[in-house]
Amino acid sequence: MSGFFSTSIEYMKGVGPQKADLLKKELRLFTYGDLIQHYPFRYEDRTRFYRISEVNEQMPYVQLKGRIRTMEMVGDGRKKRLVAYFNDGSGEIELVWFQAAAWTAKKLRPGTDYVAFGKPNKFGNKFSIAHPELEALTAFDGQGGGLQPVYHTTEKLKRKFLDSKAVSKLQEQLLALAASYINETLPQDITDRFKLISKKEALMHIHFPQSHEWLQKALFRLKFEELFYIQLRLLKMKLGRTEKFKGQVLDKPELLTRFYKKHLPFELTNAQKRVIKEIYADVRSGRQMNRLLQGDVGSGKTMVAFISMLLAIGSGAQAAMMAPTEILASQHYEGLSEYAKKLGLTIALLTGSTKKKERRQIHEALLSGHLNILTGTHALLEDPVQFNNLGLAVIDEQHRFGVAQRARLWHKNKQFPPHILVMTATPIPRTLAMTLYGDLDVSVIDELPAGRKPIQTVHRFDSNRLRVFGFMKEQIAAGRQVYVVYPLIEESEKLDLKDLTDGYESICRAFPQPEYQVSIVHGRQKPEEKEFEMQRFIKKQTHIMVATTVIEVGVNVPNASVMVIENAERFGLAQLHQLRGRVGRGADQSYCILMTDFKLSKEAKIRINTMVRTNNGFEIADMDLKLRGPGDITGTQQSGITDLLISDLSRDSKILQIARDAAQALLDKDPNLSDPENASIKRQIESQTKDILNWSRIS
Repeated sequence: MSGFFSTSIEYMKGVGPQKADLLKKELRLFTYGDLIQHYPFRYEDRTRFYRISEVNEQMPYVQLKGRIRTMEMVGDGRKKRLVAYFNDGSGEIELVWFQAAAWTAKKLRPGTDYVAFGKPNKFGNKFSIAHPELEALTAFDGQGGGLQPVYHTTEKLKRKFLDSKAVSKLQEQLLALAASYINETLPQDITDRFKLISKKEALMHIHFPQSHEWLQKALFRLKFEELFYIQLRLLKMKLGRTEKFKGQVLDKPELLTRFYKKHLPFELTNAQKRVIKEIYADVRSGRQMNRLLQGDVGSGKTMVAFISMLLAIGSGAQAAMMAPTEILASQHYEGLSEYAKKLGLTIALLTGSTKKKERRQIHEALLSGHLNILTGTHALLEDPVQFNNLGLAVIDEQHRFGVAQRARLWHKNKQFPPHILVMTATPIPRTLAMTLYGDLDVSVIDELPAGRKPIQTVHRFDSNRLRVFGFMKEQIAAGRQVYVVYPLIEESEKLDLKDLTDGYESICRAFPQPEYQVSIVHGRQKPEEKEFEMQRFIKKQTHIMVATTVIEVGVNVPNASVMVIENAERFGLAQLHQLRGRVGRGADQSYCILMTDFKLSKEAKIRINTMVRTNNGFEIADMDLKLRGPGDITGTQQSGITDLLISDLSRDSKILQIARDAAQALLDKDPNLSDPENASIKRQIESQTKDILNWSRIS
């Protein structure tokens, strides 16, 4: 937008320095451009009048035309309120004021016709509207007031008379001033192809829509534009990277073929085969691979990673696998060692606990090229860790590593940046993956290996605890093991520990020694204590593991078949799904029991019901996105990624797909945006990219 839109907001008539400071602090509105893009979050439909006889509780707001018959003060002290009886010939409704009742009473004139607007509530057989907006009918002319915008504001702003109506007046004033400065930001062939209204019309009708139809057109135009530019920027980054960064060619599959024929422990699923083909096409292309591999817990991502490593090793390069915790790194090491030995490959584990002497040996073997695979934690990123030729780096649960940490992997090969395979068991909704990781290629393993039984999930109230304990005893008698997990709420570690110790004590009473053995694991233990308890459970020396969420990512205990989650309503959906994934790792039927109190919020009920209904991680992730919004799920609030002005990733997936396809088609035709008709697009992208992180260089 031009210089006009950079004008400071204090120059708006009726704003001035004091109100401008408040608008900056409270709503982050600094300029005319910020204000015009402060869009309404809903609209009040003043286009029609309802009869009082039509009013029902489901209506969010109603507009009524009628007469105040009479009014009175009701109640005493703090319960004192003003009630006006409003009649339109079809029925009567009470208009109620709890605050400023005496002041309002002076203003109202019984026997006068008014237009009332507000939310109807029902008490017994009567309807009432609390604190309605009221205007004398003459001023209103009885025509109805169209669709009226409602803007976000705050208590501090309201105290300075900057409520939604005042913001609306500022917008009206600004649009009149801005009309001649609003330029088109999309090329004509795109506006024609998608039947988009102009930018000027879109801004006029998003603030003051003439009708529902115009509002829909304005919403589509502005959402399309916002998502189009995000996708165009991401796809352009990806294009730039693939052109700029050559990748080592890993095209010798002999080692892989030998593993397939002689040592593959089970038949790969079709999804695993598809993903391996995608990776093979990448690593033999001569361009550096950056691929995100998504797959639910237990879907076989580690096997895909190992097979990808064989492509690197078979082509004369080395491979590395980095995990966020020592437990997870050790687990990968043990799992991969079994296959590596069969093929005569060398593998080592490097973590913070690795002894100095062993560390030195690893460094030497790595540099000489004798070490084929290195697994470990972020110890892999330290400067002394020098590879002879790192061909492939696999990062597990990558969201747990910082951006700068991941970037250091790029420098572990001087000649070519290594191919990067990023793995996550946290399913990312498709819309979010396209927006957050739109510059990476995404592969999905969306089926479980044959023979895996889906985990049965049930919801039980605390009153059913004895039945749950009985079921746990049956499972233990059948040779299985049980997790019991307590929530961890960061604000109050003391409370959590009390929850956990209380829970541990009640479990010990219900499952007495020597018949039952119980482990306890929590975040306040020293690493060696935690490891000792984990190992006891893995070796089947204990029957029950009482823990906080420290077990969310980590241990693979195929014999554990029951997961009991206490206070399940205190967990988010993604976390519940991750915890459930700790069981169901063997061939036995596994169970997840969600324990809650009777009192559940509406959102908690949705989360619990979703968990009971489905095991599909992507369905769960979509629901999580609807409930929590994108920023919370990713833990990132990168500029231009999840702080969207008007789009909603949970609702606008269709528009996002259309926008991405349009951006891709544009770059296929004009990769450098050098055609004259794309000059405005190039300008727009360059103005947006100043503060944006380049994900493709660091993932």
